[in-house]
Amino acid sequence: MFVKEVTVKNQVGLHARPATFFIQKANEFKSSIWIEKEERRVNAKSLLGILSLGIVGGTDIKVIADGADEKAAVEALVDLVNSGFNEETR
Repeated sequence: MFVKEVTVKNQVGLHARPATFFIQKANEFKSSIWIEKEERRVNAKSLLGILSLGIVGGTDIKVIADGADEKAAVEALVDLVNSGFNEETR
């Protein structure tokens, strides 16, 4: 299992569009992947799960993966979050 904490940088957080990008990236990996916010953990490959966390800009989340490519999966997803999903800050 590999875990890394990251702060969501884009102002609106993980709403539908960035959550979709996150899920598409997560699905490139075989590992089981989760997002954790304040002790609540959801499947990172589930749109409803991610949206249910209500992640807004400035929120700290943990990206957790377990499987053959867990380290690569977590690093890629953390990089995506750090990129701000290529959204302009409003």
